Amino acid sequence: MIERPHPFASAETPVVALASVMPSDPNQNMAVSLALAGLAFVVTLIIGRPIVTYLRMQKVGKAVRSDGPQTHLVKTGTPTMGGIMVAATVIVITLIFNTAGRLSMLLPAGVLLACATLGALDDRLSLLGRGATGGMSARGKMVWLVAVGIVAAVILHLPFPYGLGLQHIYVPFVGRFELGLLYVPVAAFAIVATANAVNFTDGLDTLAGGTAAIAFVAYAIIAYRQGQLGVVTFCFTMVGALMGFLWFNAHPAQVFMGDTGSLAIGAALGTAAFMTGQWLLLPVVGAVFLAETISVILQVGWFKWTRRRFGEGRRLFRMTPLHHHFEMLGWSETQVTMRFWMLAMMSGIAGVAMALLQL
Repeated sequence: MIERPHPFASAETPVVALASVMPSDPNQNMAVSLALAGLAFVVTLIIGRPIVTYLRMQKVGKAVRSDGPQTHLVKTGTPTMGGIMVAATVIVITLIFNTAGRLSMLLPAGVLLACATLGALDDRLSLLGRGATGGMSARGKMVWLVAVGIVAAVILHLPFPYGLGLQHIYVPFVGRFELGLLYVPVAAFAIVATANAVNFTDGLDTLAGGTAAIAFVAYAIIAYRQGQLGVVTFCFTMVGALMGFLWFNAHPAQVFMGDTGSLAIGAALGTAAFMTGQWLLLPVVGAVFLAETISVILQVGWFKWTRRRFGEGRRLFRMTPLHHHFEMLGWSETQVTMRFWMLAMMSGIAGVAMALLQL
């Protein structure tokens, strides 16, 4: 689908749109988008240090699970909510460079803001209510997240000038199909699921940030091949901001992204994927996220079933999410992270290849 000059305008409803500050030529847009990735990296580095210092002064320190890998106990007190620097950088750069003439980019930016706000609230309440309220209830957090997913899905589906008018899916090696109204619940579910999947992955230094950056690169390439210029720019802006965050999150981490970052990054990735129409490739591009999520589902399901069947719960994995299982097997944190990064790179390459075969 080719980017329209004014994404919320229809042929029957002419609208005077602001001229885009970004080039209309795909190659030039790619060049500027890569430059904006560099800008996002620099901006995140600049604002990152005072944010980390402020979070440390506010004693926004993470409590580490006592039943987890013992090597993680040294992380106790490390500031969390570092996802603020990613969300702030991407939103500001998107508003300045990537919304004039491309109003559709308000959607992923809005999803990023909404989920970052949700994550920040949960992170803050978890810190203040440690041992008491423990933060937002799981049900309350899920209700908010589902609401964001539904609103995003409706905007994706509604026809111009109210939304983006999307309802199609590209099936690898088969072709394009129209889903009609079924598109809305599917899109809402996928956006929420991707947000939770990245949240599960956020457990080791640089793991979630690095694998998310790889996934955004993959979808930037897919969007470029389909002429989705605004999505290209948004994805590369995310990559630059994530790289800036990883500067502070490199092992041993000075700050964690927290739910502030993981929920927002995952939801934004899901939204960008739907804007390309290649959202069925999310499990391929985000294979690491999928594996982390499945490990949790299997562990919980198997534990409950064996408890009913044998009177005591049993485990499939030593600990979930999956990255902790490998730590318990004796892998170092950096070994797990680097190997998961390698898998993410190969799955990203596979996803791009599958997308290119359909174009």
